[in-house]
Amino acid sequence: MRTRSGGRAAVAAALAALLALGAGGCDVSVEEPEAPPGSSGNVGEQLSELTVAEAGSMKGYSRNRFPHWRDTGKNCDVRDSVLQRDGKDIRLSGCNVVGGRWESVYDGRTFTDPSDVDIDHMVPLANAWRSGADEWDDAKRGDFANDLTRPQLFAVSASSNRSKGDQDPSQWKPPNRAYWCTYAEHWVEVKHHWKLTVTSAEKAAITDMLGGCTWASKR
Repeated sequence: MRTRSGGRAAVAAALAALLALGAGGCDVSVEEPEAPPGSSGNVGEQLSELTVAEAGSMKGYSRNRFPHWRDTGKNCDVRDSVLQRDGKDIRLSGCNVVGGRWESVYDGRTFTDPSDVDIDHMVPLANAWRSGADEWDDAKRGDFANDLTRPQLFAVSASSNRSKGDQDPSQWKPPNRAYWCTYAEHWVEVKHHWKLTVTSAEKAAITDMLGGCTWASKR
């Protein structure tokens, strides 16, 4: 797995080369990007530390209360960063992603047009609101919505992202069953870091998903 700093260095080098050539807004190919962040720590221990509570109210919720996507460069934002990280054979115009190849981990579908790819929040914004984010200020909600450090943002097929909506693992699971272990682990990692609650049904579904993961107790 390539380190985050290595991925940034590769992208920076590609952009520097483009500018040196005076290419301006022309497309440029870069190396295969770094892998998404993975979970850290013992997922079983993290799951046991989550607070179980009933889902809160949606009163006052708006996606605008989670400001995204933040700028990550001239005319570029967090969406571009995730597309670049999760894709292969990436082509850039400036720092905007204009081409590449993406495989959606949720359903195994492959895309070459970035407009066909959605950026999914592992823990959806509305779910976070019902799990405690309603008590945060908008700045903290923005940090959550743009979190590139935890396994929270992924480039996936638009259809799977919209099918998932704001549902938790007791209500929706990726069609790709081979991804269930990783999905459950990532969900726990994000909720644990941000100190968000889980419902009893949500925790039971995660426990069931992790039940067949021989590596889960060793993380």
